[in-house]
Amino acid sequence: MELKDKVVVITGAAGGIGAALARRFAAEGAAALILADLDGDAAEALAGEVGTEIGTETRAVAVDVTDENQVAELVAETEERFGRVDLFCANAGILTGQGLEASAETWARTWAVNVQSHIYSARAVLPGMLERGEGYLLHTCSAAGLLTAVGDAPYAVTKHAAVSFAEWLSITYGAQGIKVSALCPQGVDTPMMQDGLAAGHIGAKVTAAGGAVLPPEEVAASVVEGLAAERFLILPHPEVQKYYLHRASDTDRWLAGMRGLAASLQANAEA
Repeated sequence: MELKDKVVVITGAAGGIGAALARRFAAEGAAALILADLDGDAAEALAGEVGTEIGTETRAVAVDVTDENQVAELVAETEERFGRVDLFCANAGILTGQGLEASAETWARTWAVNVQSHIYSARAVLPGMLERGEGYLLHTCSAAGLLTAVGDAPYAVTKHAAVSFAEWLSITYGAQGIKVSALCPQGVDTPMMQDGLAAGHIGAKVTAAGGAVLPPEEVAASVVEGLAAERFLILPHPEVQKYYLHRASDTDRWLAGMRGLAASLQANAEA
């Protein structure tokens, strides 16, 4: 997919990867950007910036992606105003830094944001796409969805589920003109990662130690290239593919290496 003249919806748009996608998509000539975020004021500020500096028509919407009615309304209003949604970027996500101690409420919230929101957006946007015989879904899933997230069980589990759902969508609707990509970066310099590091989350430390921490703008560049090639897996960190192949070909060895890394970081944290 080329972004020029496309109508794009981005959730989790106010900062980090979402904001970088908005800026890059505008630079690529998108016809319209609908920037959805729980923080409506921040989304409004970004919409003003993008619209003023580049000229792409922008609209900011305060949306809780865990509320199916709000997601459905977001899609319906976009289709009413612009006639279609060419690309829906399900980008909202949260981490916890917790393991077995995570409460039922934490598990439920993480599942709602990292997985259920993808289901809600697909359910809302696919009818129009299928009627036209074309459309694109970009799901931000994380390298944790291909590998794991040391120290963060809810994040690891839900990101694996997000990848699985994206695969299912591609298999089920690919023959009907629907393209799907799963964005799986490793370390990205976003507020979410910085908050994790500040809180001392082992998972954030593993991510930071496991490879380059990319600026969101580099991730957005990888997305543009991946969408143009219509690749399912978009991997801004090339080493993730190597880790993924290693995990599949010698799982026991990969697990042993991950255990060693986790133990080392835990020992350093307790020292």
